[in-house]
Amino acid sequence: MPRRRLSTPRPALLLVAGLLAGPVALACSSRPAPEERPAPARPAQADSSSPAPAPSEAEERADPLSYARPEEVVVRELDLALDVLFAEERIAGVATYRIERRSPTAPLHLDTRGLEIEAVEAAVKPAAGVAESWAPTTFTLGAVDPLLGAALTVNLPESADRVRVRYRTSSDGASGLHWLTPAQTSGDSPFLYSQSQAIHARSWVPSQDSPAIRTPVRATVTVDRPLRPVMAANDDGVSADGERPLYRFSIDEPIPAYLLAIAVGELEKRELGPRTAVWAEPAVLPRAAAELAEIESMLPAIEDDFGRYRWGRYEVLILPPSFPFGGMENPIVTFATPTILAGDRSLISLIAHELAHSWSGNLVTNATWDDLWLNEGPTTYLERRIIEELYGRERAEMEATLGKALLRESLAELPEEQQLLRSGVRGQDPDAVFSDIAYEKGALFLRTLEETYGRETFDPFLRAWFDEHAFTGQNTAAFVDFVRARLLDVATPLPGKKAPDLTHWIYGPGLPTDAPEPSAAGFAAVEADAEAWLAGRLHSRALGKTWGPLHWLHFLGQLPPDLAAARLAELDHHHQLTASDNRELLAIWLEVAVRRRYRGVDERLRWFLTTIGRRKFLTPLYLAILAADGDSERARSIYEAARSTYHPIARESLDPLLLPQEALRADAAGPAAGPAK
Repeated sequence: MPRRRLSTPRPALLLVAGLLAGPVALACSSRPAPEERPAPARPAQADSSSPAPAPSEAEERADPLSYARPEEVVVRELDLALDVLFAEERIAGVATYRIERRSPTAPLHLDTRGLEIEAVEAAVKPAAGVAESWAPTTFTLGAVDPLLGAALTVNLPESADRVRVRYRTSSDGASGLHWLTPAQTSGDSPFLYSQSQAIHARSWVPSQDSPAIRTPVRATVTVDRPLRPVMAANDDGVSADGERPLYRFSIDEPIPAYLLAIAVGELEKRELGPRTAVWAEPAVLPRAAAELAEIESMLPAIEDDFGRYRWGRYEVLILPPSFPFGGMENPIVTFATPTILAGDRSLISLIAHELAHSWSGNLVTNATWDDLWLNEGPTTYLERRIIEELYGRERAEMEATLGKALLRESLAELPEEQQLLRSGVRGQDPDAVFSDIAYEKGALFLRTLEETYGRETFDPFLRAWFDEHAFTGQNTAAFVDFVRARLLDVATPLPGKKAPDLTHWIYGPGLPTDAPEPSAAGFAAVEADAEAWLAGRLHSRALGKTWGPLHWLHFLGQLPPDLAAARLAELDHHHQLTASDNRELLAIWLEVAVRRRYRGVDERLRWFLTTIGRRKFLTPLYLAILAADGDSERARSIYEAARSTYHPIARESLDPLLLPQEALRADAAGPAAGPAK
């Protein structure tokens, strides 16, 4: 998944401290693990300049965000029968599990959040040679934790090796599902999509919702109206099921629960190459196909150095604008925001990132969300290798330079325990603590290894990591051991280089002194022009004659916070930044303009916030309005108009900023405050 920065930059935090104090402190705090599975203690830090000691192997293996006990009973196969009910905005499901019993008397533990469990059965073989039969079995649904949901504990008859759960998603809404009205789409039909990462799969499928637990999946889907379902799986065709078509899907490669994904809407597909295709609503499909025409060439760009693509096909589904993230690396079918459709392929790196997850994340997965950097750091590194291969070193360095600038901002804002690659605080809500640390610091660590030993040595090392750990969940300790065994202990650093300090990189705050410094020649010229423009030596009309969106993004990052609004109006007059169709550039421009009180963007700002639901854009813009206005009247007015169109994950981030305290208290006391979030 592309980064989910909660803001950029954040001087407004001081101005809205009163709003943030209660809810944000609660949202970012460590949550209790399931009562019977206490979370390991966080690694202690000796002082502000020393790395934390590496946690023990037992601490690294345990997942404090799941009730599952795979050491006792683990799910080995999952079959789903899903009935999508737009009339109720619910899914009625039957989940069937083939289980491996490692303890003969232990029950099966599943994660749920807000699910209504209607029946649980076990498949029993009464005697040798007698066909198995399904019979009800006893179960309990534990106390609800606001973050983790409730444990579903299924008691297993002696010979049972399969379990079947009949359930329905919450009538109050599931945190992992977003139901859209026709007004929120580009057509005349409603739409549904899922977002299971990090721990939202449990809100629409009872599951062992830990990234280290993987299973093949088969599914059938029916819909209560003539709309097309798509799953992150192989499309096995459609057959008749009474009055409704029955769509079949399968994925033979074992996946963790967070990669379960479904979308249902007025969807069509266009082939892009032998292994690639794009899905979208009909009105969006031509533009999406043109923008993504080059993704077929991305596959060999990474396969040549890091091993074959193991998922068969690679397709992209362009979702409606409410999707809260840039993209989600669901296997076989990436879910992506329409904000990447800039018309010039300038934002194609997002697709490169999601494709790279097919190796780093989907193939070799972080064992717990405390190891998130193992997914995102190598993926960001691979993303830039793809961009370099297709578009040249200069563009890759430009994107790396922008990425390191974001990392510096994060390091300036985050407490030291959140600056570690391997999380220093266990059991936090992953949605609350995503930052550039996992992405950019992780990518810089891999680049450090590359520059220390050279690509001739580093590339085979990374490929071996993927090949030897394929379809498994791995923790940070395992990767550190692999680095020592395959690089530090056997390879000679290049002249002038020395082996990096792994402990400081992984368990220490900040950036080590040997962190690489990306260099883009084009950005040096941008910086010179920015300096001249700010000093009045260069007219606005002379700026940007050969610039692309990345140059403009870097230019906007050079502007001082006290720049007069009149200078921005002049800039806008000559370059039409407020009218930009590049959503990344537009979002940054709107933030720059709002913070400097340039009101020429007001109409476009309101349109943006009431049309687009990508959290990366929303939070910085609302914070900018709060900072510029000194109160929340304008921000709350826009939020009240837009809130119902945002995904639950986006609302959870924004509610503490923009809802009155009494509304937050009422919401917390209501039924949606628990599993439905």
